Amino acid sequence: MADPGMPRREASATSRGDFDATELTRQFEQLLQTRRLNSLTDRARSRTGSPVPHDRASSSSSSLRRQSSSSSVSKPPQRHPPRPPTAGASGSLPPSYASLRNLPKVPSPPQDASSLRFRNLLLTLSVTPTKYENPGLLDEAMRVIPLDRIYSEGEEESQILQAQAESLGGNEKPEWGYQDCVIRALLRWFKRSFFTWVNNPPCPVCSSPTVAQGMVPPTPDEAARGATRVESYRCSLVDCGAFERFPRYSDVWQLLQSRRGRCGEWANCFSMLCRAVGGRVRWVWNMEDHVWTEVYSEQQKRWVHVDACEEAWDNPRLYSEGWGKKMSYCIAFSIDGATDVTRRYVRNHTKHGLDRTKAPEEVLIWITNEIRKMRRESLSKEEKRRLIKEDDREEKELRGYVAQALAVEVANMLPGSPSSPSNTGVAATSEDRKHPAGRQSGSAEWVQARGEGGTGQPGPDESRERR
Repeated sequence: MADPGMPRREASATSRGDFDATELTRQFEQLLQTRRLNSLTDRARSRTGSPVPHDRASSSSSSLRRQSSSSSVSKPPQRHPPRPPTAGASGSLPPSYASLRNLPKVPSPPQDASSLRFRNLLLTLSVTPTKYENPGLLDEAMRVIPLDRIYSEGEEESQILQAQAESLGGNEKPEWGYQDCVIRALLRWFKRSFFTWVNNPPCPVCSSPTVAQGMVPPTPDEAARGATRVESYRCSLVDCGAFERFPRYSDVWQLLQSRRGRCGEWANCFSMLCRAVGGRVRWVWNMEDHVWTEVYSEQQKRWVHVDACEEAWDNPRLYSEGWGKKMSYCIAFSIDGATDVTRRYVRNHTKHGLDRTKAPEEVLIWITNEIRKMRRESLSKEEKRRLIKEDDREEKELRGYVAQALAVEVANMLPGSPSSPSNTGVAATSEDRKHPAGRQSGSAEWVQARGEGGTGQPGPDESRERR
């Protein structure tokens, strides 16, 4: 039964089933904030009793003395029982992501050994996109790209989108701009014509399938070309038995020559080619054994997910909802700094998230701020202000994903309410119209072993040595 105090319009709308979860979401968030504030207040009182505020204590001390003298028995101060310490409060282990995601976070420098190791790892990874600024490397990239074809396809698609926008009338703008269309054309060419996926390399003698033999150290020449590890394979034919080495190169110049690899090589080479045609790029690292690219769309004023291995464009839910992959950290590195973009790729932490135990959240914020400061140190004040505005806009976008997920969860609790974003008071985007699928790159056995075929079940062996 509807509340008698409810306006007639709202009551009739509710009875028809046209429910708008926007107001409910706002009230729910306010309730969570209020409960969290009460919890923090109770914790403070459990440690110090129930202290009287200083200004009130000083003004009413005389009245308290009069009450004490007139009463023969005074009541003891009321104290809350101390609460047991939580796992996140342990000094030996950093608090989990779940215990900290609702707390206001203040950047804090790393102190414990785990946080220091994580900082060193992120600082090392942050160097990767700086290599894309090498003028000689960019010239080499421009030499291998069929520029006439890429620009022609980009111009054609851009004109089609412009015509579609004009047909809608009003002040409608095309969904993607010319630069976005150029990157999309580059993505198609890279996937279909330029780079090759390697499962097990063929035998160099008889071209028969090979069997993995483990890892071997790189030769001096391979190490000079950026190979930190080398996979060894042996021909499956007994009469042949030849060995084949598969160096995992990280040097982009070498990748332009070899033009083969797995997701690590694909993302590294494609990101550099995007930079060569004028795009602003990010190299995104996922701790659970995957890497991909983000490009900045001036048309939409946001960073767009691009995965060259899957030929995926603006489909960030691909990994969690398509592959069934659970993830903890997704960190995007660019020439301008580092950003934790996990919320873009993990919309429902309960279903698709893993505990973030490498460092407390405050420490991660401190590390990304440190990398940003390093990368932007030589920029002008105008450039710094522009990037700060861009950071604020992205943070608002990432918070919007959290609010959208919350609205969907609240809507799911209501009987007969659809859970699509369009019915939760949140505006639908182009990615909401996509249906993520299981992983397409790699052999079926390899995909199944990694648990990325779309079943949502983790693989038995998520080995990081085959990234």
